[in-house]
Amino acid sequence: MRTLWAPWRMEYIRSEKAGACIFCEKIDEDRDAENLILHRGVHHFIIMNAYPYNNGHLMVVPRRHTSTLAGWSSEERAEFLELADLAVAILKKTMNPDGFNIGINMGECAGAGIASHIHLHVVPRWSGDCNFMPVFADTRVIPEHIQETREKLAAALGEVLG
Repeated sequence: MRTLWAPWRMEYIRSEKAGACIFCEKIDEDRDAENLILHRGVHHFIIMNAYPYNNGHLMVVPRRHTSTLAGWSSEERAEFLELADLAVAILKKTMNPDGFNIGINMGECAGAGIASHIHLHVVPRWSGDCNFMPVFADTRVIPEHIQETREKLAAALGEVLG
């Protein structure tokens, strides 16, 4: 059997888990690079998934704590999709994916890891990126360090926004 090393996971495993909402905590801090926040909009922000399905896995997250789309203003709805489109644009510019999975897991039974704060996933996909590892080894292989990916995406964001 081969061993797959992921030493960066130890920091998470050993860390104290706060009871507060991770998205609310991160947006309130002034540490965007460390918190993997790429862009702050008026109503939402774009953040990298710290435990991605694929390299470049981004999320669009409301600034306000909400578990549903109900009651959003037309401005909030518009910006949510505008930031999803911006996420796609910077991923295309940086990583040249063949396609995307874009979606919301609303509620714990629907697969939401943070069910109390809705968020939209933008996952870049490449032809042939699925292999046996997730099925047989319950393991994902992410070939690039997340901070290196963040630097590329942040540079592309600056170019896309002009």
